[in-house]
Amino acid sequence: MGKFKTLVASAVIGAGMLASAGQAQAVDWIMASGYPDSNFLTKNLKLFIEDVKSSSSVNIQLNPNDTLIKLDAIKTAVQRGQVPIGEIRLGVYGNEDPMYILAGLPFIAPDYASAWLLKDLQKEYFDAIFKKAGMRVLFYQPWPGQGFYTKFPVTKVEDFSGKKLRIYSTATQKMGEMLGFDATILPFAEIPQAFSTGLIEALFTSPQTGIDIQAWDNTSNFTYAGAIFSKNAVIVSERAFSALSAEDQAAMLAAAEKAELRAWEMSAATTAEQMAVLAKNGMTTAKAPEAVTAKMKEIGLEMMKGWRETASPEAIAILDRYLALQ
Repeated sequence: MGKFKTLVASAVIGAGMLASAGQAQAVDWIMASGYPDSNFLTKNLKLFIEDVKSSSSVNIQLNPNDTLIKLDAIKTAVQRGQVPIGEIRLGVYGNEDPMYILAGLPFIAPDYASAWLLKDLQKEYFDAIFKKAGMRVLFYQPWPGQGFYTKFPVTKVEDFSGKKLRIYSTATQKMGEMLGFDATILPFAEIPQAFSTGLIEALFTSPQTGIDIQAWDNTSNFTYAGAIFSKNAVIVSERAFSALSAEDQAAMLAAAEKAELRAWEMSAATTAEQMAVLAKNGMTTAKAPEAVTAKMKEIGLEMMKGWRETASPEAIAILDRYLALQ
């Protein structure tokens, strides 16, 4: 806790620095994220930080891979002012508002073009949520399409029956259960231990996550389904952001706009490359058989009906607008 307190104190002091003799002094922020340096999301964060540093007086120190704050606690830490900026995974907050898991419904937005459209339509809604909580979203980063990590080749839906699956959100938990899995939500950092203790025996996640946790140590097959392009969000404390000069605010927003587009380009470029990495480490990779994707599409439509029953009228209107544009 000593390191944490020191870093937080540094951030608070930095955020409160005032201009001196007409020149803005450096503003030091610390940032929390949950993924390792090798993850393309983290690489993009570093490029964003470089852009901010080169165009403003803000210096951001990134603490990746859960080294400062666990991923699922970052949103609360930013809201409470413990850190001024952090990266979160939207899909873990479905219990707060169904909008958080809309992109996680299988085959609702099953490619980058539709995922980008949905993201744009969701922005105003998310802006209102985060503003009410004293925060703002700077930009969104998409995960690549998803797939199944198993110890067996997937040839039919029945192969999933009774298998213990790790997933990452309430939406993917429901999807897993409807496919026949015994699905459990677990944080990213707990995956290796869950395999070693027998709590899980399969994953539904992206090629990137499989590489991050060296899925080949516990599984032998990756079956790519696409299906879901979920999003992370880089969020900032409105209090910390408002304390910046107008010039620094504009520079950070410009860097964020650039980082968002770059994130989508990086994500789109990773799938084939990362599946090759999985294969290089001994895994068998394949596309999901038609029977599996057909069942997932059916599940997506069924889950959409359930989503409508819990979502607000404003959220439903966004879904309807999105569907009308497809």
